[in-house]
Amino acid sequence: MADLTDLSIAALRDGVRDGSFTAREVAEGFIANVEKGRALNAYIVETPDHALAAADAADRARSSGELKPLSGVPIGMKDLFATKGVQTTAGSNMLGGFKPVYESTVSQKLWDAGAGMLGKLNLDEFAMGSSNETSAYGPVISPWRRNDGGNAPLAPGGSSGGSASAVAARLCPGATGTDTGGSIRQPAAFVGISGIKPTYGRCSRWGIVAFASSLDQAGPMARDVRDCAIMLEAMSGFDPKDSTSLDLPVPSWEAALSSDVRGKKIGIPKEYRIDGIPEEIGRVWDEGIERMRDAGAEIVEVSLPHTKYALPTYYIIAPAEASSNLARYDGVRYGLRGQSDGGIDSMYQATRHDGFGAEVKRRIMIGTYVLSAGFYDAYFNQAQKVRALIARDFERVFNEVDLILTPTAPSAAFALGDKSSDPLAMYLNDVFAVPASLAGLPAMSVPAGLDGQGLPLGLQLIGRPFDEQGVLNAGLALEERSGFNHRAEAWW
Repeated sequence: MADLTDLSIAALRDGVRDGSFTAREVAEGFIANVEKGRALNAYIVETPDHALAAADAADRARSSGELKPLSGVPIGMKDLFATKGVQTTAGSNMLGGFKPVYESTVSQKLWDAGAGMLGKLNLDEFAMGSSNETSAYGPVISPWRRNDGGNAPLAPGGSSGGSASAVAARLCPGATGTDTGGSIRQPAAFVGISGIKPTYGRCSRWGIVAFASSLDQAGPMARDVRDCAIMLEAMSGFDPKDSTSLDLPVPSWEAALSSDVRGKKIGIPKEYRIDGIPEEIGRVWDEGIERMRDAGAEIVEVSLPHTKYALPTYYIIAPAEASSNLARYDGVRYGLRGQSDGGIDSMYQATRHDGFGAEVKRRIMIGTYVLSAGFYDAYFNQAQKVRALIARDFERVFNEVDLILTPTAPSAAFALGDKSSDPLAMYLNDVFAVPASLAGLPAMSVPAGLDGQGLPLGLQLIGRPFDEQGVLNAGLALEERSGFNHRAEAWW
């Protein structure tokens, strides 16, 4: 029998269903990989008992004919989702040892669909980062290596770096991620997998540790487009506990999946051809354009004139919301309590000094500054106005085209430590991903080729609000025509 951990979510689900193998065999295979792959530091907490219990339930359900959509599929859970009785840290010392007494809506939906949990996946602290180096539990290492003989470990992207590395290294067949400004799409591109950020509100935010509430959105990361559609269908749905949740039916995305894009108009925004981007990024983008044209799509150049303001707009709004959300971590109600011999103010200071890392402190300080008296109107209100203009650009363009195709990230994966001393260089990793986040649009990264050092490069598809189907279908067309079947070499 082939190694079960090489199979996709769809193949695992179908194999359990038709009796080709048992769900327990699948779970045991991935548990073994998790143990062998600890050097990647992808998991903060391992939960083999959870995965085995779900597998045994799936095997019993097969005997009784009551299998669920994800029966027999163990997944990884980004450690930003509250999991009842299982440590949930958000990658921070502030929440070390915190075991929720409740389950996030997204994780509960996945368990209700029959999935099991292999463990909680590492991430940038409070989802703030683009390389998974800000985690209090250490950096995640990408399973990929350059083909030029360089031995420096590579960043898997962030903040969902643990999810990306685990899927690429076969430590799980799929994983949850969250995307605030590209934190599903950029790491997916770095490790050669697929990942989709749905329309804002498709997946409930209840039980997800908050970073920037008007931007945070959960989504799946998996090896291919079909697997993303399967997971997204299980994760989505209205939640009355989340005031931003969309009260819409969940489409049957997998059943309607089609790579036929004939007659579709795909926009190519001229503003995304920016100076300083490696030639290989442009090459892969041009190849993607030709593949979509060969598939029958009409290619249309479009303009998104306010794109150049997206990154500074994001880095005003997101830190401002983070400053507000993270004010709750004061050492009084839950989480870490810093040791202090003084009064309550000293205890607050000690708690936040000990609990937060440098990047989180940086963003809190930026956010507090732009929300302060005298600066609120000059910065935060102006950023919100520019955000509306960015959304309006997309609205206008989507009157002309069905989808937009761009690069996902401005480079391939870089070595750990290369950008950590330069916050602005790190923030530039989000340049192509942030506009769709500000507009709340569905967007997906699909692997499209390799650079000269043998590292994956991804292309991004952006769709109209609520048109995840169009994004998935175009992603499938790109996937089929790019023929990307590369994977990291054995790393254990």
